Amino acid sequence: MKTVLYKNQICIVGAGPAGCATALFLAKAGVACLLVDKARFPRDKICGDGLSGWSVAMLNRLAPELKEALAAAPAALPSWGARFVAPNRQVLDVPFVDRHLPQAQPPGYVAPRLWFDNFLMEQCKQHPLIEVAEGVALVKWERVSADCVRLQDEKGLVEVEAKLAVFANGAHSQQAKALGGIHAEKRHYVAGIRAYYEGVQGLHPDGHIELHFLKEFLPGYFWIFPLPDGRANVGAGMRSDMVAKKKVNLRKSMLELIAQDPQLRERFRHARRLDEVKGFGLPLGSKKRGVSGDNFMLAGDAASLIDPFTGEGIGNALASGELAAQWAQKALEAQNYTAAFLKGYDTAIYNRLWKELRLSKTLQDLLNYPWLFSMVVNKATANETLRQTISCMLTDMDVRQQLKKPSFYLKVLFG
Repeated sequence: MKTVLYKNQICIVGAGPAGCATALFLAKAGVACLLVDKARFPRDKICGDGLSGWSVAMLNRLAPELKEALAAAPAALPSWGARFVAPNRQVLDVPFVDRHLPQAQPPGYVAPRLWFDNFLMEQCKQHPLIEVAEGVALVKWERVSADCVRLQDEKGLVEVEAKLAVFANGAHSQQAKALGGIHAEKRHYVAGIRAYYEGVQGLHPDGHIELHFLKEFLPGYFWIFPLPDGRANVGAGMRSDMVAKKKVNLRKSMLELIAQDPQLRERFRHARRLDEVKGFGLPLGSKKRGVSGDNFMLAGDAASLIDPFTGEGIGNALASGELAAQWAQKALEAQNYTAAFLKGYDTAIYNRLWKELRLSKTLQDLLNYPWLFSMVVNKATANETLRQTISCMLTDMDVRQQLKKPSFYLKVLFG
C-alpha cells in the first residue's frame, strides 16, 4: 500500500480538548495546521463530564459562539452549583450563581465527552485552515533536522513531516514519556472509574454536581453528575498511591457503596446502570514538569495538567491549547524550534496555571484530615455568610487562598 504523506508546518497529535483548542486558536490567528487522531469521531472519553466555569470561559475566549452553542445544546445540562457531602455525611449545597437573578447564566455544564469532544472536532473539520486526519495513530518520531520532524504510524503507511509537533494525545501519550520524560507517579496520579445511570433519585433541581468526600475514597471522592433526560455520570476517583496503600478495588468499593450505603441505596433503588464501569487515569498537575523540547510541545493531559483537588482537566487542556498555539506562532515567526526557545511555553503554562494547581494540591492534602472538612461543612450549613464565602472560594482564586490559612479554620471554629 502506498504511503500517505502529509506536509504541514504544525502537526497536532490528538484531537481532544487540548488538540482541538490548539488547532482552533491557530486557525483564529490565520495559521494552518494538521490535526491527527488515532480514533474516528465521535468517540468516547472516560471522564466525569463536568465542564467548569473555567472551561466555559476558555470556550468564550476561543469564540463566543461556541459558548452559545454549548448553552443551546440538548446534550449539555446547565449546572448552577455543587453539593458537598462531608465525611460525616453532612450535606452542603453551594450555588455558584443565583439563577433567579436577571440575565443570570449557568457557570458550568455537564455534557458527555462523546458529545463534547465531537462538538469541538466538528468545529475543526469545518475550518478551512485545519486539515483533519482520523484513524491514524502516529507512534514513531524522528527529528530529521532543526526545522523538520517526521512522524509515522506503526506500519509506516502514513507519514507526516512538520516543523513543530504538539502532542495532545492524553494521559498515556508515548511522546510525553519518551520525549518529555513524564512517567506516572502514584502520588501525582488518580485512578478513576465511571458509569452512566438513569433513574437516580434526589438529583438537585438546579443541576448541582455532587461530590461525596467519604472515607472509602479519601483523598478523592465519589461523584454523581446529573445529565439531561434523567441520566447521571456516576464515578469515583482516588489518588493512586492511596489505592495501592489501602489495597482498594475502586469498582468493587463503588458498587458496594451504592448497594449498601443507607442514603445512596435508596437513591439508586430504582436506578439502572446503562453501561459497564470503566476505568481511567488522571495525571495530576501537582508538580512541575518539562512540557516541551526540540520541535515539540505537550498539551492537556499529556502535559499532566489536571487539577489535583477537583480532578477537572478540560479547562486546563483548553488553556494549554491556547498557549501552545501562541508559542507555535512565535516559533514559526522566529524560525526557531529549539528546546531553549520553546522553554518559553513551559514558563507560560506555569505562569497561567501553577498558582491554581499548587493551591489545589494543598486542598487535596487537607482531605487527609476529614474531621476538618466535616467541621467546615457543619458550620456552613448554619451560616449563610460562610456558605457565600465557600461559594466565592470555589470560583474566585484570590478568595480561595484563604483556605490555606489556619486563621480561616479558627474563625470557622470560634467565629
